[in-house]
Amino acid sequence: MKEQIFPKNGPPPAGPYSPAIRANGFVFVSGQGPIVLETGQPLRGSIEDQVHRTMQNLKLILEEAGTSLDKIVKTTIYLKNIDNFAAMNGVYGSYFEGIPPARTTIQAANLPMGIDVEIEAIALA
Repeated sequence: MKEQIFPKNGPPPAGPYSPAIRANGFVFVSGQGPIVLETGQPLRGSIEDQVHRTMQNLKLILEEAGTSLDKIVKTTIYLKNIDNFAAMNGVYGSYFEGIPPARTTIQAANLPMGIDVEIEAIALA
């Protein structure tokens, strides 16, 4: 059994997919980017600002699903430019205390809406 999670005040999906799915004790969150909630448009600016906005969007979806950032067990991060790895790491790491989730980070040639970072997550429900 699976349940769609669609936050009332969350970032709108950029295509025909669910922002998150709860199934078998987990929440699977689709890739999130630095979307400004009030406008639905990407945040332009430093990679640090974009990672903060992306993590806040991820947090909002997880909370709507009844879980939180500290319940994340795995993330995948897509960077438009891998040279932003250290800057992304500094911001991303500030969102986790204790044991951080498992993670994969890759450079992606192009991301939707011209964003510089996208993060997907799997969390305990």
